[in-house]
Amino acid sequence: MKKSLKRIILAISISALAFLSLAGCGKSGLDSGNSEDSKVETKKPKDIKVGASLSTLSNPFFVSVKKGINNLAKKNGTKVQISDAQNDTAKQNNDVEDLITKKVDVLIINPVDSSAITPAVKDANEAGIPVITVDRSSDGGKVLSLVASNSTKGGKMAAKFLIDKLGANAKVAELQGIPGASATRERGKGFDKYAKGKLDIVAKQTASFDRAKGLSTTENILQGNSDIVGIFSQNDEMALGAVQAVKATNKNITIVGFDGEEDGIKAVKSGKMSATVAQQPEEMGRLALQAAYNYFDGKTVKKNIESPLKLVTTESLNK
Repeated sequence: MKKSLKRIILAISISALAFLSLAGCGKSGLDSGNSEDSKVETKKPKDIKVGASLSTLSNPFFVSVKKGINNLAKKNGTKVQISDAQNDTAKQNNDVEDLITKKVDVLIINPVDSSAITPAVKDANEAGIPVITVDRSSDGGKVLSLVASNSTKGGKMAAKFLIDKLGANAKVAELQGIPGASATRERGKGFDKYAKGKLDIVAKQTASFDRAKGLSTTENILQGNSDIVGIFSQNDEMALGAVQAVKATNKNITIVGFDGEEDGIKAVKSGKMSATVAQQPEEMGRLALQAAYNYFDGKTVKKNIESPLKLVTTESLNK
């Protein structure tokens, strides 16, 4: 379905909803962007239709987010439709428009790009559908709640580990995520701020949260910076790519990832990676859906719901 046609259908749907509202047939939805709005129509979990758009299901982290949503939904009889944006901003916006047209009661979105998702979030706002974001925020539109780890704090944890492990002024590189994604900005901000004056960051390049790009980007960095002794990767997928690149050089380089996904934890346990800042993606999915339940139950929903973080090291896993 072409975008223009979708917008026409969406406009018709919005007009119909407005008419019903005037006639006294109010629809549950987001009128002011918070759960304290007295106009929210209460609904039981089994009566809520949930639409979810995840950035990519090629990454095990987001497969775990999906699992967290589905497990809680199954327990409560909630209908859920989940789409895979395949790290494509245009596809994600189209997916969200489809879910709006299908009149879901709530949207759970893990944006590919925090800026590019803004038009879709605003369309959801116009349709009266509350939006809950996961892991990454939206730069625009009204979001009921963001469920995420404190990425800035996590970046700081990674920097502190490298300083403790390698000593002051060690030469390190930083693999960055998708440009524009809030996780990229915040993990980088936390790392760079804490490392300033303590580590020598000789290279910072994006590998778009992708394992294959993590491999090729690290190869390029190592060719120009043979004296690097540490790498901070803003997610485990890129870190695992870096592991392959470092292995080919036979160098001893300390690699720290972020996420705590299954493959990342295995690499830390075996010593291929030294540490990862572990999130709990399944818990993120569960918290997002629970926030939707709370909203339709008339309870207060926090604008920011923090999911727990912990630093996992080779030593801690092999105690």
